[in-house]
Amino acid sequence: MVKSIRKLIEQVAKEKDLPERVVEYALKNAIALGVKKAKKIREEIDVDFTDEGIKTYIVRRKGGRKARFPVDISTEDLNRIAAYAAKEEFFRELERAERERGFLEYKELEGEIVTGIARRILENGDVVVDLGKVEAILPRREQIHGETYKVGDKVKALLLDVRKAKGEPRLILSRTHPLFLKKLLEAEIPELAEKDIEIKAIAREPGQRAKVAVFASDMKMDPVGIVVGLRGSRIQPISDELSGERIDVIRWTEEPEEFILRSLSPAHPTGIRLIPEEERAEVGVPKDELSLAIGKRGVNVRLAHKLTGWHIDVLSEEDFEKLLQLREENG
Repeated sequence: MVKSIRKLIEQVAKEKDLPERVVEYALKNAIALGVKKAKKIREEIDVDFTDEGIKTYIVRRKGGRKARFPVDISTEDLNRIAAYAAKEEFFRELERAERERGFLEYKELEGEIVTGIARRILENGDVVVDLGKVEAILPRREQIHGETYKVGDKVKALLLDVRKAKGEPRLILSRTHPLFLKKLLEAEIPELAEKDIEIKAIAREPGQRAKVAVFASDMKMDPVGIVVGLRGSRIQPISDELSGERIDVIRWTEEPEEFILRSLSPAHPTGIRLIPEEERAEVGVPKDELSLAIGKRGVNVRLAHKLTGWHIDVLSEEDFEKLLQLREENG
């Protein structure tokens, strides 16, 4: 009996690409469940495979110590339970083991980009994505506005969160998180992956616009030009992946005035006044660039705020100068 069990373990381990110890653990759990059902035992059961055959024990713990007591069961009944377990419970246990392995593998990939296939579209708009060994959910809230999916579509997303819910792996994907854009940039641009250029900050309005602040310690390097590429050749594929999201790449500086001015790209501000105690900045721009600086529905100035951490009031050059003059007159 034991030899046949060992052979079964080796065979299943090979077929399922699982370690033999995992398969053995699953089979022991299956036999333990069978014994508990047959003998109506509520306590923990240990199972050993020995040269003499299968041995089962009731486990009792007291004061940190573990004591085992042989289960009163005939060899014939135990063999019958083991045979049944190998056919039924064993495969359920194996499925759990495979899911557990998948959970551990994907836990290590948390915060990285994964690619899968859309298998089901739920009524609430969530997409069930097959990642190969496990399924993940791309919630509606983590999808870029305007994107639609159908069964069979390829889905690329950030593996945002890997956890267990009621003992089962639960993987959450995101296409809206700033880290997704960061990982896409690192995958496309070697200088970012190799840390020659550093991403200092990212702000996104998914599907609309994003701002990325980059920095190179080597003053001879042009981090913006390198990230954008010749005629946008590097940044465009990333924009395409994000449903046309426009990406402004900005050179980072620790000087707040200059960083705020750059953050309002593509506008060209001409003046700035900081109010540090309020973490607020007043910025003057040419009148014909006022709407450009603010952006459609305020998206540009809102992203500049997210990127820099400063609240930004955008004014026309004329109003900015008038306000400065008024403050000077009032002392």
